[in-house]
Amino acid sequence: MSSRISLIRGLAIRLMLHAANVLSESRTDWAQAMNNELEHVEGDLATLRWAAGCVLASYIERGGRKMDPETSSFTGIVRKPSAFVPLAMSLTALGVIGVAAMFGHLVPQPDEGAEAHIWQLLMAGQLPVLGFFAVKWLPRAPKQALCVLALQVAAVLTAMAPVYLLHL
Repeated sequence: MSSRISLIRGLAIRLMLHAANVLSESRTDWAQAMNNELEHVEGDLATLRWAAGCVLASYIERGGRKMDPETSSFTGIVRKPSAFVPLAMSLTALGVIGVAAMFGHLVPQPDEGAEAHIWQLLMAGQLPVLGFFAVKWLPRAPKQALCVLALQVAAVLTAMAPVYLLHL
């Protein structure tokens, strides 16, 4: 059992070394402090959790450092594919409903038509992209990312409103 404990602590030490390597040279004091703190954490699983948290913090720090002022603005972020693709998909879904209305295909049918299937694919297909956007941009630029997420949610609700209101 002691070999397993030392194995876990060894993994934690390796994770801490990785966290220190990820950080920029201006953060060497911070990396040294994280490493020193590891020696005072009791329990092998606690050290592993501490090291994993340090790796996550170093990734966030490194990612946040690389942002330029142009990217951290609302317009800079909304131009990223992970931001505008869900908006475009919601607008396309709304367009599918509009085209179906022009051709008179908005009557409830026992079997859903192609328009309904396209709408469902567009709405469901944007969920992974929304999740990716949130994971990538919320830690880097939370204020701007929340604004873009609010815009994306508004677009989703706009595309869903006709389906709800017309009982389709």
